[in-house]
Amino acid sequence: MTFSEAGRPFAVLVVEDDAILRLHALDIVEEAGFTAIEAKNADEAIAILENRSDIVLLLTDVNMPGSMDGLKLAHAVRNRWPPIKIVVVSGNVQLDQNELPSHSRFFGKPFEAEKLIGELRNMIAD
Repeated sequence: MTFSEAGRPFAVLVVEDDAILRLHALDIVEEAGFTAIEAKNADEAIAILENRSDIVLLLTDVNMPGSMDGLKLAHAVRNRWPPIKIVVVSGNVQLDQNELPSHSRFFGKPFEAEKLIGELRNMIAD
């Protein structure tokens, strides 16, 4: 199953500083039927978002080096690019919905790939 617009799969930006976890998340995004774009930190993610208009969803870890963590990145993306859907993941912190930007989801690590795939598909379909 591929989610696309004009024949091109929707793009999901995966932001994760750990290379192994990033590759795993990229595989999940592609298995869900999307094009996966990767960034190692929030600074890279912002640069990508400033140069691409096809990103429909941000999947970001909370803890990472750089000028901002994933939660701050999620809020920055909500403010600058309101249509982008957001999924925040973490193995170190548990976030309440009121800490997240509006219309976003939280997944604790380790997450079940099938549940995350289902949520990504549901969010894009909305």
